[in-house]
Amino acid sequence: MNKSAVKGSWKQDIIEEAVNSGQEAQPLLDFMAEAFPQFNRTRLKSLLKHGQVRVSGYPEPRHDTPVEPAARVEVNLTRPFARFKHPRISLMYEDDDILVINKGYGLLSMGTDTGKKADTAYSVMRDYVKRQHPNNKVFIVHRLDRDTSGLMMFARTEEAKEAMQHNWNNMVLERNYLAVLEGVLEEDSGVIRSHLDENSRFEVYSTHEKGKGKLAVTRYKVLDRGNGYTLVQFSLDTGRKNQIRVHAADLGHPIVGDRKYGASVSPIHRLALHARSLKFAHPITRKLMEFTLPVPSRFAGLVRYGSNKNK
Repeated sequence: MNKSAVKGSWKQDIIEEAVNSGQEAQPLLDFMAEAFPQFNRTRLKSLLKHGQVRVSGYPEPRHDTPVEPAARVEVNLTRPFARFKHPRISLMYEDDDILVINKGYGLLSMGTDTGKKADTAYSVMRDYVKRQHPNNKVFIVHRLDRDTSGLMMFARTEEAKEAMQHNWNNMVLERNYLAVLEGVLEEDSGVIRSHLDENSRFEVYSTHEKGKGKLAVTRYKVLDRGNGYTLVQFSLDTGRKNQIRVHAADLGHPIVGDRKYGASVSPIHRLALHARSLKFAHPITRKLMEFTLPVPSRFAGLVRYGSNKNK
């Protein structure tokens, strides 16, 4: 068991923590009773009730939540842990080094140079960590387009940021996206390779002109077809700006709602592109981290996902 105090100009957080070093999961209250014998069960229940207990980086009020092997339990004796709540963002994971969120569509990853003040994923997460302590910071590691929803990661320390950015291709083991394409894509799977360049209107396009653009490689797999649409899973070998959107257009099947790259319809009034899964090595512990989101219901509705044999 370790005791730590967050230093700063405000009242210190006194935090007790313990890790489940056993081979089996335990109910949270039972684990706490063993790990923190200085507190009776009434005191532990009160801490749970008031949001002062966190399991693997996330506040947990339920006494029967399983504490898996290697999971960390923290008890804040000073105040409730900050709880995250935002209409456009869900917090999927949090620890001392990283944050993983599910970003809603229509929200910028970070601010632009226009001078307009508006919520961005970065500003929302920055404000959240500063509620925990005024000196806390977050750092952009990668971005999602404004109109792309799904999984996005932030670093909480310079060390974590540097580790991810300098070793991105080795640290990130898998990134999968879901998209609904206009029309019926005949091939069940394939690989798209092209060099991507950008014109003066900030439109990205594929080019075969020697010496221009950067190589982009996108792999795809059809999950379902129906109602004149195709549900496709895309994975990235490279991470270029608008890569999936351009490559979908190159296939002759632009992403639903993507007027910029040739879409003719927008039945769900948004770009039908979603960062569904993310697998990476933790930048500090090197532990395998894996996150997967469900198929967005509006994507599924377009192609009647699950009703066809070809998945």
